[in-house]
Amino acid sequence: MSETTPNPSKRRKVLAAITAAFIAAGAAYAAWYALVLSKYQETDNAYVGGNLVTLSSQVTGNVEAIRADETQLVQAGAELVKLDPADADVALRQAEAKLGAIVRQERQRYADVGQYEAAIAQRRLALKNAEADLARRLPLAADHTVSGEDVEHARQAVANAKAAVAVAAKQAEAARAGVSGVPVAEHPAVQAARADYVAAWLASRRNAILAPVSGYVAKRSVQLGAHVTPGTALLSIVPLEQLWVDANFKESELRDIRVGQSAEIEADMYGSKVVFHGKVVGMSAGTGSAFSLLPAQNASGNWIKVVQRVPVRIALDPKELAAHPLRIGLSTTVKVDIRDTTGRMLGQPMPQQPVYTTRALNQPLALASGAADGVIAKNLLH
Repeated sequence: MSETTPNPSKRRKVLAAITAAFIAAGAAYAAWYALVLSKYQETDNAYVGGNLVTLSSQVTGNVEAIRADETQLVQAGAELVKLDPADADVALRQAEAKLGAIVRQERQRYADVGQYEAAIAQRRLALKNAEADLARRLPLAADHTVSGEDVEHARQAVANAKAAVAVAAKQAEAARAGVSGVPVAEHPAVQAARADYVAAWLASRRNAILAPVSGYVAKRSVQLGAHVTPGTALLSIVPLEQLWVDANFKESELRDIRVGQSAEIEADMYGSKVVFHGKVVGMSAGTGSAFSLLPAQNASGNWIKVVQRVPVRIALDPKELAAHPLRIGLSTTVKVDIRDTTGRMLGQPMPQQPVYTTRALNQPLALASGAADGVIAKNLLH
């Protein structure tokens, strides 16, 4: 046998070893998949989401001052934009004058009721005199001491007096209908003017536009001198403690994902050295393409099936988020533990308490009401 002739037995052993290695690797991967990979769903199509609170004006005015700029941290209740208060002050004075005028008008209407009642008494006295005059003339007419014409004039005077009493009674009834049942301060016309005054009072305070939440300023579009109207977007505030992750899983990966399952998140910003721990809190009611601005029209001749993705919301641990801050829109990788499939498939029902609240926009209505009552009292006494 030549020295270059291969040994068939040795070659078979090498091939058998390689085959065994491949089989062992396949078995190991199968075991790893069955024990580990099949218990998790992972995607790198995941991004940080959060609330983008848009600050807008509640009144019309010109921007006088801007107290915060982009990237700056602001606290809830801080004054961020100041509007020129001149127009609001003029409107408040007009509302005060209108309220005072309405109070005085209603005082006059209440006084008119007494005037009409006095007129009724006067008309009744005139009727009584006319009836007495007619009664004196009737016996004299029988013996022709007075003429029949005088008697007829007396009868006409009685009829006129009765008509005058009826007219005065109707006038008094109409006057009472407009004012009866309530004092001057509680009259509907006064209350309407009072509400206008309170609205003007509040508008004068809303020239200072406050931050509804604490967070970082972003997307400032307002400029000095700009004329803003109610609803105009001035800037946005991002509360970075209210962040989550939207993981876009393929529709074929949603079968075993449930609400309440734990998840691990790695942000590209920190890499694998920082692992965030979260929890599945719900998933979208439709795919991303279904809610897009221009949904796909699949009823076409050139249709091609595309695997759809559904956003799954992952809540983050607030402590970990505080230790390693994230930003809206950052890329992440999400791995969900799907071993426990006893949870809900979609989302939790609406909670009894509000999810987000703010007291920064509350206005002191008691002070506004007190100021309005002071205007009413001043015009009632003078």
